[in-house]
Amino acid sequence: MFLLGLPWVEKILRPILVYVFLVVGLRIAGKRELAQLNPFDLVVLLTLSNAVQNAIIGDDNTVTGGMIGATTLLAVNYVVVRFMYGHEQLEQLVEGSADMLITAGKIHTENCRRELITISELAAAARRQGLASLDEVDTAVLEPGGTISFCAKKPSPDTLRHDELIARLDAIRDRVDALNPAQN
Repeated sequence: MFLLGLPWVEKILRPILVYVFLVVGLRIAGKRELAQLNPFDLVVLLTLSNAVQNAIIGDDNTVTGGMIGATTLLAVNYVVVRFMYGHEQLEQLVEGSADMLITAGKIHTENCRRELITISELAAAARRQGLASLDEVDTAVLEPGGTISFCAKKPSPDTLRHDELIARLDAIRDRVDALNPAQN
């Protein structure tokens, strides 16, 4: 249960190699794989983790071997994230840049096609962020991490209601102040 079936150096090198492979593979596959926009992409990500499991632990199914592999993955990720924080150009090379999907209400179909995002998937993502339809979207950006950020064309109904309530409260305060001039 605790005796390693492989040398400890190999137990450390295997997760590092798999980590690099997955970072490069997901970068090549595109942001869509990270966004998990549909069930097919989720299935790919789940089976991908199962496919590389043996590459990480090898023939060793010991608790110690699994802990070494997991610790190595966590440590490599920690080092990479900390290193990337101070190196913006390298971070952009690894993660990529944001893609505009909608600008000034106009859908960039070529960018959507390149990222394999259909209009219905884009509309569904907008609805998840509280927009009724793509007609309400001023801009949409596919971020390097795979999320889609939306900015509405006009204030949301909640914002309009909030502004109206504030205006009414200000009017009430002005009336109360007018009734009690001694307290002003």
